[in-house]
Amino acid sequence: MAGLSPFGCGICFFLVSIMQARRIARELALLSISQLPATQENLDAQSLQNVVVAAVRTLTSEAEDALEAAAAELKQSNDRLLKSQTRAADVQSARTMVTEAIELAQTAINRLGVAIEIPETIQLANQNDVRSYALEIVRTLKANQDEIDALLTQALVDWQLNRLAAVDRDILRIAVTEMVYLGIPDRIAVNEAVELAKRYSGDEGHRFINGVLRRVTDRVKAQTK
Repeated sequence: MAGLSPFGCGICFFLVSIMQARRIARELALLSISQLPATQENLDAQSLQNVVVAAVRTLTSEAEDALEAAAAELKQSNDRLLKSQTRAADVQSARTMVTEAIELAQTAINRLGVAIEIPETIQLANQNDVRSYALEIVRTLKANQDEIDALLTQALVDWQLNRLAAVDRDILRIAVTEMVYLGIPDRIAVNEAVELAKRYSGDEGHRFINGVLRRVTDRVKAQTK
């Protein structure tokens, strides 16, 4: 099979760049929403720029927290290994301590992986196209929040929108904003919301969000027929 031409490779790289930029923009929007003023009247261009800057600072703080937690877990892992050598009463106890040490080390490594990714995220967040799309999401969401919330309320089963965790509610709102008002295909908006939930929501948050958004897309399609 013939390989891609340089032109084709260039298009692929361009599309990947756009997807990555929008992924970071969604994350910025999510981190910004909780810091917005309650009323639309107080939401001007400068205040939006300020909350995006605050979101970047939140990412920086998250990296620092991840590094501190990783260091603490590595220390605990080292302590467990030392205890397995000096305090274990039998082989089974030693194995248990070593297993705990390995689990702590693995958790620390995972945290370090997150911390390493964040500086790249911050760098991308400072790009104009990333900030512009984050601002577009936030502006559009705030301008159409009543309609967005109505759609979500219809799609919720045995739940009330105002009783959801704030992060889950905001992820859902961002996804609906993109699907209904910004022309993002349903599949992409839902998948991106699930990825945000895996990063910021609870253990089962991504499954819950996926289910709600699937019902939203069904309702939107039914209304447009």
